[in-house]
Amino acid sequence: MTEFSKRLMQRNTPARVHLIGVAGSGMSGLATLLLEMGHAVSGCDRVTSSETERLQRAGLQFSSPHNALSVQDAEVVVYSSAIRSENVALAAARELGIPTIRRAECLAAILATKDGVVISGTHGKTTTSAMSAHLLRQGIEQPSHYVGAEIPVLGCNAHWDESGTVMVAEGDESDGTLVLYAPEHSIVLNVEEEHLDFYSGIEQIKEVFTTLLDKTSGSIIYCGECPTATELCASRRGAISYGWNDADYVAEEVVEQGGRVSFNVVVQGEFLGRVELGVPGRHNVLNAMAAIALARACGVNMDGITRALATFAGAKRRFETKYVSDQFRIIDDYGHHPTELAATLQTARSLQPKRLLVLFQPHRFSRTQKLAAEFGDALQLADRVFVTDVYAASESPIEGVGGQTIVDAVHAAGATKAEFVGAVPQAHYVVGNALKEGDVLITLGAGNVHEAGTKIARDLTLLESFNLGFSADSLVARLYEPMRKHSTMLVGGPAQIWLEPGTTEVFAHVVSFCRERGIPLRVVGRGSNLLVRDGGIRGVVMHPTRGEFGEVRVEGDVIHAGAGVRFKKLAMAAQKAGLSGFEWMEGIPGNVGGGMRMNAGAMGTETFDQVVTMKLLMEDGEVRELRGDEIESHYRNVPTLRLNYVLSVCFKGVPAPAEEIAEKMEESMQKRRRSQPLAASAGCIFKNPEEMPAGMLVDRLGLKESSIGNAMVSTEHGNFIINTGKATATEVLDLIKTIRKKAHEEMGIQLDTEVQIIGEDEAQF
Repeated sequence: MTEFSKRLMQRNTPARVHLIGVAGSGMSGLATLLLEMGHAVSGCDRVTSSETERLQRAGLQFSSPHNALSVQDAEVVVYSSAIRSENVALAAARELGIPTIRRAECLAAILATKDGVVISGTHGKTTTSAMSAHLLRQGIEQPSHYVGAEIPVLGCNAHWDESGTVMVAEGDESDGTLVLYAPEHSIVLNVEEEHLDFYSGIEQIKEVFTTLLDKTSGSIIYCGECPTATELCASRRGAISYGWNDADYVAEEVVEQGGRVSFNVVVQGEFLGRVELGVPGRHNVLNAMAAIALARACGVNMDGITRALATFAGAKRRFETKYVSDQFRIIDDYGHHPTELAATLQTARSLQPKRLLVLFQPHRFSRTQKLAAEFGDALQLADRVFVTDVYAASESPIEGVGGQTIVDAVHAAGATKAEFVGAVPQAHYVVGNALKEGDVLITLGAGNVHEAGTKIARDLTLLESFNLGFSADSLVARLYEPMRKHSTMLVGGPAQIWLEPGTTEVFAHVVSFCRERGIPLRVVGRGSNLLVRDGGIRGVVMHPTRGEFGEVRVEGDVIHAGAGVRFKKLAMAAQKAGLSGFEWMEGIPGNVGGGMRMNAGAMGTETFDQVVTMKLLMEDGEVRELRGDEIESHYRNVPTLRLNYVLSVCFKGVPAPAEEIAEKMEESMQKRRRSQPLAASAGCIFKNPEEMPAGMLVDRLGLKESSIGNAMVSTEHGNFIINTGKATATEVLDLIKTIRKKAHEEMGIQLDTEVQIIGEDEAQF
């Protein structure tokens, strides 16, 4: 027992301990233990969190950010592995001569005051530690525990019980500090080549585990399925093995069903009972076998073990279900090593998804470089893989190593489709949009990748609320639909919620739903006069082109058209019916609803010139039919349609010979080809000022062919900005700003945009 252990046992004179980095999961657990032991505890960190707030309520003296004053009266200062030597609090403590110790040294000192149990291994430590503490609670006096994650079934990641004699602790092998522990019992789950930023290789890792085993005074429980664990443990006194066969504890007749797993426990040939776990996966069967062997060594009977395992709900970020419905399931897991990934994906396969999707955040550049091929093999268990940037964990980048390294490894290993999606804060846009009914999505990694799953779960909850009572034919719903797919300019960020209604009933329901809940709603057509900013559109974007909104019907000289009918389709229907007056629509890229909203026009004709009646969903939720002459309309502006929605329109045509209609159609087509660019654009960018047409103005300013990035002023028409290839909305907007500024400065003309500019500058959802 160390001097610090002895000091911690002097409860009549509480020790004054300061923790640097107390917001972290490991350090917050230490703070909990020390506070519950009755000591005076302070801590500092660069951020506050729900954990620091909880600890403050328990008595922690907390300060943020790190500062030198917080350590002045401390007896001992404890720091986490993330704290650098230049940290102001740590530097101050050392300058004052205050003893400073690592997190593991503090934990080892606490553990030495009890009959300690250390759970060690490359994978599965948190789950097995939590299981072990839960099992011991059922059959002996209250144990203390220290686990590296939030454990709902335990109530907290750490707990000190003064009356109990046993303490279960998760031992971290990543920095070699396993050698500090001298436990009563040790569990070795597995030993693999890992944490190669610290270790030179497997031999050095084995040395650390060997030291732990040398200092273990009681039982050594190890997984017989791991060759290295077997090599290190099998010949030792008090060794107990577990596995699928040829072990002291054997799991037989394993059945995975409905997100749970059951199995028989056989000890040295004797059947002890059948166990059902509240968590899925064959890897968790092995974790449970380790916990069972420990519990029995500590005197817990099989009935208590069976009851406890049936109620074990798992740890946060260990195959944690974040969202589940009839259509989708989202799971989050901390796994960041190929073996962990393989076990997690095998478990997910037992859920029998139509497709298994993975969003993986690589952890550390060194691990990514060293184990890329193994990651590629493990991820073959998924149907589709998305890979983010590497979570560095304070490690310096390695040139040529990143998320794309994993993507390349996946492609080299097999047929699984993989793609690089960049930074985690925007990754959910790509992944969420890829979801289809029946999919299971798993977010994997030790960093902040779980935040992407949380965002998708949040928006799936909203999205699925629109589907109540409607068939797939009447409403199509997707997350994060890229607006570049629905803009003739081919730019724009995602729509948070994308809905395609097929009936007036569904359209009205969505409008009412959004208004009642204050959800922003935007109705878009083909996007021909639309520029969506790169941050996308918050709320709901509705695209009425399906079902009745795409229908065209001719009755005499009147054409009935749904709001989603393209002008080109309307012009073709009129030509087929022998009706003139629609020829100008042939080259207009928009549709009826959008055309009505802006009173589109060409060749001296405006949309409202031909309107007989229009069916609208009014602001009050009622559907009404108005005559065209009842609606006020202006050049590119229809006030009535600012808050009311077009459902369908009846247009008046004039019977004419087929040859005459064809000639006018050809004339319209040729005029557009001569005067307008064929490249992707949003149509006319500016309204024509009084002084001269906007295109002529831009030409006189000498701005044709001027560009910013991949956005360029067309050579054919100065009032068009074209996308020359993967332009961003920001580039288009910057070019618009440049043109407006030059027009004002050099010719005193204020240019107003005709194109509708909507959306967020930066992604905010």
